[in-house]
Amino acid sequence: MKQLALDIGLASGPTLDGFFAGPNEPALQHLRLWVGDGRGAGVLHSPVPTYLWGESGSGKSHLLEAVRAALRDQGASVGWLHPGLADPPEFDECWGAVLLDDVHLYTAVQQHAAFNWFVNAQSLQRGVVAAGALPPADLPLREDLRTRLGWGHVFHLQVLGESERRAVLRQAADSRGVMLSDEVLDYMLHRFSRDLGSLMELLVQLDGYALQTQRAITIPLIRSMLENE
Repeated sequence: MKQLALDIGLASGPTLDGFFAGPNEPALQHLRLWVGDGRGAGVLHSPVPTYLWGESGSGKSHLLEAVRAALRDQGASVGWLHPGLADPPEFDECWGAVLLDDVHLYTAVQQHAAFNWFVNAQSLQRGVVAAGALPPADLPLREDLRTRLGWGHVFHLQVLGESERRAVLRQAADSRGVMLSDEVLDYMLHRFSRDLGSLMELLVQLDGYALQTQRAITIPLIRSMLENE
């Protein structure tokens, strides 16, 4: 489960609507316009590349996956490259866009593929949306790829503060019909990773464990669940 997904449980994956933007509102609105999600004048899919960067937990991968889902809903296929794809395929002219995740971790083979995908996408006026942990100038990539990632729209994503994470958790719990006391929220926020994605996964696990044991979600329940893992 990626960071900021408010539609956990029922949704099939991250969506733009399920992204609690906070200080990252400009990036969200840019991507809404880019995919043409019905809130703008139409589908943009600009060939000018977009690059999102920020530390772990800032929502980069959530946004990329949300863009992929939105494009698929429009009937478009996309090229998706991430560090786990050891042998990337050749560029496919049927792709409506190219999405590059965690580019700072790319191997030499993946960098070669990313550059090839990027050049082909640009020549065919297809969009490129990429994400990494570092600003373009600091990426440990081959120069021709690094400079291309940085010449378009660049957004620095911020990790949400505690009050914002609290609001997202509260909203997600309410949507599941789960009661979280202030005491439980404090415990979750102070004892576990500040990465909201991890907190959302914890909420899903707690909900399931509470249903299984027919108990309310309390601090003792959290401790019991962790002891029985």
